[in-house]
Amino acid sequence: MASGPLAGIRVLEFTQIIAGPFGCQNLADMGAEVIKVEPPGGEPWRLFSQFMPGESKTFQSLNRGKKSLVLSMQEPDAQEIVHRLIPSIDVVVINYRPDVPAKLGIDYDTLSKIRPNLIYVDNTAWGRRGPWALRPGYDIVAQAVSGLMIGEGKVDPAGAPMSITSTAIADYGTGVAIAWSVCAALFHRERTGEGQMIETTLLNTALAFQGTAAMDLPVADALKYAKMDQVHALQQQHASFPDLIAAYQAAQIGRVGNIYYRCYATSDGAVAVGALSPTLWAKVRAAVGTDFLGMADPGYNMADPAYAEMARRRVAEVEATFRTKTSDEWLAILEAHGVPSGPLNFVEDMLTDPQVVANDIPVTVEHELSGPQTQVGPMVRMSKSPLEVQGPSPVLGKHTDEIVAGLGYTAEQRAALRARNVIA
Repeated sequence: MASGPLAGIRVLEFTQIIAGPFGCQNLADMGAEVIKVEPPGGEPWRLFSQFMPGESKTFQSLNRGKKSLVLSMQEPDAQEIVHRLIPSIDVVVINYRPDVPAKLGIDYDTLSKIRPNLIYVDNTAWGRRGPWALRPGYDIVAQAVSGLMIGEGKVDPAGAPMSITSTAIADYGTGVAIAWSVCAALFHRERTGEGQMIETTLLNTALAFQGTAAMDLPVADALKYAKMDQVHALQQQHASFPDLIAAYQAAQIGRVGNIYYRCYATSDGAVAVGALSPTLWAKVRAAVGTDFLGMADPGYNMADPAYAEMARRRVAEVEATFRTKTSDEWLAILEAHGVPSGPLNFVEDMLTDPQVVANDIPVTVEHELSGPQTQVGPMVRMSKSPLEVQGPSPVLGKHTDEIVAGLGYTAEQRAALRARNVIA
């Protein structure tokens, strides 16, 4: 029996790629029984960069602790299997375009008639309404449309925008939103007996993650309005992307004169410094040995060309100072002064990092085909209902017979369904 706060909850997952699988993996880590429905051949992420047939590192990292049920959902008999399963299901998670579930007989209206208190998560790229409702979308497109990509301000040598390449931020963020909203809906059902439909989107997540930048406050936004007027004028002139970015960033004067919240190159690498209060600003200056106030200067005025030139020169001096010592030397100095700081690490080294290991973040599981593997474990720790990884990702179709037989299908019936490729 699984442990965790969601032990006893059954989840039926119709998702692929990242957002839905990551959200459901978090539910599995919390103890839910997650049944992942895949097409014959497996979901696309199984096939992406396979290191052996039907297995990829990306799939295994997003689907641990689940069961695999292979169904050809276009077939009425496969839809009947789902309908017979629904009475025992608490949560359905789906990430098809809004027009697809009804065609497969797995839309909210259909399934909630079978189980009225069902919790149903409908994850889409753009939402169920509006001119983009039926468009497909992936993380890179959500980054572009939401403004995340322009906010990064990265331009490649050919003048094209660059995405946030370290992670699929809209996808993973939406996965967290899926798990969070399911827990809230389960709590609501516990109190009222009511199920409900939940809508999550990559677009909403990407906007929410931009915080202040996605907020409009007329009393404080005069500079923003002036900046965007210039950007919009350049758009009307069909300006190049680098020109648009230059205009967009020109008004972000807070980046100039910043010595407190940034990264610095050292003689053998780089360090990050994070100081966001007057007390910490003073500690940074003391650690570095500078009297330059930067953003802490009451007379800070980057609109004054002479002041801006002075600020750029003084920032360059601080940068040169950081290049005189190694990263370890600077981290020791910064720590001694009480400045929040850290090295720039490679994620590949983090599973053996002493701080990571001390907090029991890595977990090791044994996959029946690919052997031992170490992953980042559950995102949270709970003292009374501890989370636990339920096992590795499933081999394709490993649990099909178990689940279908549990619905009353005989061996002969299952063989017939398998012969017609309804199940696998």
